[in-house]
Amino acid sequence: MPVWNVCGGNRLNGSVAVQGSKNAVLPIMAASLIGGGVSRLTGCPHLRDVDASMEILRELGCGVMQNGGEIVIDSAGMCRNHIPHALMLKMRSSVMYMGAILARAGDVRISTPGGCELGSRPIDLHLKALRALGAEVTEQGGEVICRAARLRGAHINLDFPSVGATENVMLAACAAEGETVLTNAAREPEIQDLQAFLNAAGASVHGAGSAEIHICGFHARPYVTHRVMPDRIAAATYLCAAAAAGGEVELLHAVPAHLRTVCAALEEMGCTVQRGADHVRLRSGGALHAAHPVVTKPYPGFPTDAQALLMAASLRAAGTTVFIENIFENRYRHVDELRRMGADVRVEGRVAMVSGVERLHGAPVTACDLRGGAALVIAGLSAEGETAVCDSGHIERGYDGLADALRALGADVTRAEDAEEK
Repeated sequence: MPVWNVCGGNRLNGSVAVQGSKNAVLPIMAASLIGGGVSRLTGCPHLRDVDASMEILRELGCGVMQNGGEIVIDSAGMCRNHIPHALMLKMRSSVMYMGAILARAGDVRISTPGGCELGSRPIDLHLKALRALGAEVTEQGGEVICRAARLRGAHINLDFPSVGATENVMLAACAAEGETVLTNAAREPEIQDLQAFLNAAGASVHGAGSAEIHICGFHARPYVTHRVMPDRIAAATYLCAAAAAGGEVELLHAVPAHLRTVCAALEEMGCTVQRGADHVRLRSGGALHAAHPVVTKPYPGFPTDAQALLMAASLRAAGTTVFIENIFENRYRHVDELRRMGADVRVEGRVAMVSGVERLHGAPVTACDLRGGAALVIAGLSAEGETAVCDSGHIERGYDGLADALRALGADVTRAEDAEEK
């Protein structure tokens, strides 16, 4: 199992370019199926989830080529509508292919998707919405089968502003007759990026970024090019790392508006944050104090994906920081591992109370999910001694060159494979 070795005590200084967004590129790759043409995506991160998505596209019969941060997808040859169970298990975002394949082929068969084990993550909202568009949905033997001789536009109200359900509706509705109006839609920036790609590919979609999205028609274009937006959670990771370790770090190619709630919390903790048109600079003396309660909510609220990251930065902050997790019921799996490092964290249901300690000490810990793994790396940066983060591959599902970037900022971080190559 790969191991991230982190020796704490080094301040972070310098600049880092923010990678392309994991949560934007994956649904866009699925969306490339709809038009049956060529999609050229630039600014793509090198991630395990992106690799898994390319495997799915090839399994469906598409041509996929990758050259650095560019991925070219030719979906003209798509000849299958079934994604094998082994591929579905590799990532949660594989569920996006349900709406895209249904739009392209009118018939799709998938199994329950995989991804991080963050508690109950049903796809009921997805299936309810696809039924509203006219699809016949059958669940049997761990598989979901959707068929629709003809999809029809509909008014769909989501019970919860689910990002995945919003994206699936946007994809499937491209093939529907008439207009689809989706209300209580997710408002995340990644939804806006998907809209930008779909419109470039020939769709008529507007309203992304608000609670109401309109989808009306699709006139496929043979070729589309799109640059993937910056990853706001990767950006938050570097900000929290700098806050915990101390120093001054500048994020390049960042969108400050996407980081508003994270930056506000870090400013409350005593960091100085400066925002530019496409960059963010954070300065931390390393001596932090507790922030006001951090409550995770759908965008534009505080992102659940950044909860573990900010918690890691708050472990040595004077006072008590309260976290309330409203999105996933099992998103405190990193807490037991942080306690092994000397952290004082108490959990009661969806509430975690972090009482700052004077010192953290390095320890062997295990990454249980993507963001929890990154949080352990952050904690290691501010701990005394060496922290060994055992990771079965979670961190590389969402971060492109995290160890290299942290080393460039002055951190003492290596992966087991890195050490073996030297």
